[in-house]
Amino acid sequence: SAEIEIVPAMKARDVGFDRALIAAYGHDDKVCAYPALMALMAQEAPARTCVCMLSDKEEIGSYGNSGAQSRLYENFLVELFAKINGGYDELGYRKCIANTKMLSTDVSNAFDPKYANVSDKRNTAYLNKGVKMEKYTGARGKSGASDANSEFFASILRIFAENDIPWQTGELGKVDAGGGGTISAYLAKLGMEVIDCGVPVLSMHAPYEVISKIDLYFTYLAYKCFIENIK
Repeated sequence: SAEIEIVPAMKARDVGFDRALIAAYGHDDKVCAYPALMALMAQEAPARTCVCMLSDKEEIGSYGNSGAQSRLYENFLVELFAKINGGYDELGYRKCIANTKMLSTDVSNAFDPKYANVSDKRNTAYLNKGVKMEKYTGARGKSGASDANSEFFASILRIFAENDIPWQTGELGKVDAGGGGTISAYLAKLGMEVIDCGVPVLSMHAPYEVISKIDLYFTYLAYKCFIENIK
């Protein structure tokens, strides 16, 4: 048996007089998944256990046994913990989870001047200004939100500052006019530190989405610096 997916067949294209942008199908979320994997593969001998988790069905709520709401990651981590420690210990496993730091590498909306009314200009991301950090997600205010604590947020920003990574912050659309979520809430529920960090996108969920090349490059560097410097 096989799963058949019908998707737009347009090729990726450079956009702009200086070719600073890329238009393509499926930037959400391939444009974050790929640099996350490449950042991990760039490590020769990481000081800590590093994992790149690619989950399915995020757009419909992360359901199913391959989505972030499943026990897939927990089962993997339990097996890894048992192999490293010669057996399973519940308290040790819980401490392992509590000591875990995670970037939820998902795209976010970039300010679109054609639809300016759905974004707060003072609390949104812009193309060509670096990786976007989202301290919290949610809709209708913070309903259904994942809200990272300020200490963890500050530790990430310190890493970015020390490595000259440009970053910006913002929310997923103006309050009562937008909103959304990622997998961060489901992983935070386990007890780990999680924050959203990804590439700003124009026309998210459209057949042709647009991103900035420089944002993509610095997103890769941000993920790489996170792996190498987080404590």
